[in-house]
Amino acid sequence: MGGVAVDVSAGRVKAPDGGWGWAVLAGCFVITGFSYAFPKAVSVFFKELIREFGVGYSDTAWISSILLAMLYGTGPLCSVLVNRFGCRPVMMVGGLFASLGMILASFSTSIIHIYLSTGVITGLGLALNFQPSLIMLNRYFSEKRPLANGLSAAGSPVALCCLSPLGQVLQYQYGWRGGFLILGGILLNCCVCGALMKPLVAPKSLKAKDLEQDKEEGTERAEGKTKKPKAKLLDFSVFKDCGFVIYTVAASIMVLGLFVPPVFVVSYAKELGNEDTKSALLLTILGFIDIFARPTCGLIAGLKWVRPRCVYLFSFALIFNGITDLIGSQANDYTSIVVFCIFFGISYGMVGALQFEVLMAIVGTEKFSSAIGLVLLMESIAVLVGPPGAGRLLDATKNYMYVFLLAGSEVVLSALVLATCNFLFIKNKSSVPADKLENVVVTDGAKAEACSGATEVDDMEEKGATEEQEKEMVKELKKEEEKDKEKVEDVRPESVTVDSQEVERFLKEPQQNGDVATTPETCL
Repeated sequence: MGGVAVDVSAGRVKAPDGGWGWAVLAGCFVITGFSYAFPKAVSVFFKELIREFGVGYSDTAWISSILLAMLYGTGPLCSVLVNRFGCRPVMMVGGLFASLGMILASFSTSIIHIYLSTGVITGLGLALNFQPSLIMLNRYFSEKRPLANGLSAAGSPVALCCLSPLGQVLQYQYGWRGGFLILGGILLNCCVCGALMKPLVAPKSLKAKDLEQDKEEGTERAEGKTKKPKAKLLDFSVFKDCGFVIYTVAASIMVLGLFVPPVFVVSYAKELGNEDTKSALLLTILGFIDIFARPTCGLIAGLKWVRPRCVYLFSFALIFNGITDLIGSQANDYTSIVVFCIFFGISYGMVGALQFEVLMAIVGTEKFSSAIGLVLLMESIAVLVGPPGAGRLLDATKNYMYVFLLAGSEVVLSALVLATCNFLFIKNKSSVPADKLENVVVTDGAKAEACSGATEVDDMEEKGATEEQEKEMVKELKKEEEKDKEKVEDVRPESVTVDSQEVERFLKEPQQNGDVATTPETCL
């Protein structure tokens, strides 16, 4: 696997912000669509499964729950595999697992078999594709990363709009077994997307430096001076970053209520006396708005004056989403629910476009592979608690208003935690006193500027010293001239006579004395 070593040191390679990165973005678009839309698209087959195996709706609902739990809960495992083997091989193996799970599910004889095949195996395969695709997107884009995140996140609503009707057609034409088998074949496209994740290649100069450094380290290890530190498969040092801890806590609270409205909005509309077709249309409206909201939010987040404040834009998106839930809880007819779905689609798209962009900005490229795995693990707990908790509240109160009020309050709380803690604890994190800036070395450009600055200082000092020497030499020459005048003029020929004005003019001309070349060697 030639790309494994490059994946490990990819943080030192400059992001191309284009080129092959657009192919990587296309792969991320497809993978994001499969990962988020597939658990919802499988619900189309639930009625057939209930009739086939004689189980209840709650039993079939565990299929989607297990899929989501595997997608989020296996985050640390994905981080370890990516740091060990690289993104491309992990994604291609994940594509095989995702397809294999659906193919095995088509031969199931009990609901338990579907739990293990569709839930565990396919869920693990999708997880092995989703997380590495985000890592590669982060490596290929830097300046255009907010736009890239917005475009890749748009894959979720697009795939949902495509997979749900496709599932209904497959169920009508081939039954649930044939539909599972065909969907398993479609999931093999994850392997194609994985093949697009070409590792970044370091420049030749950087490779030469790495080889020299490796030789030096090898010599020192042979002499017993140093020991090469082992690469961390899962970097827990991200928890030392206060910004990462704040983001993890806020994201865990957010997930408690973020996914509740899409789950209950159709049932809410039916409860108000609307037809099934009109109620199902609400998700289509929500998804259509979501498609355009995500890229648009990515464009806004990429603006020069917005990107440094991306955390606060994310907090605004969360507040917007939470307030939409709170107001939507008072809806009492179909028109008001449609308006709720429009605004919820906008806010939901903003959250989807910004959640991983903010994490990338907080932890950076090198630690992102470990950070996203740990964040998804924390979110998996909230994913398993949020919708079932809202369902129990609905069973206890028999009123959808309280469900939407709870979801909205949880999302607003997460926004307040993120914005307030970030303002109080992270505001002055990157500020450096002016008198200490010269001791900070950031990039090669900064080194060159510091070097040229030091060269200019040295030039000024040398010029000052030269002028003092010239003055002393002129004084000595004048003294010697006065002494010579006292002597007999015949002792020295006229051709040897020195004119003091010419000497003074000669010494004061800078080009005759030479300038100090402002080269990097001079500052050393």
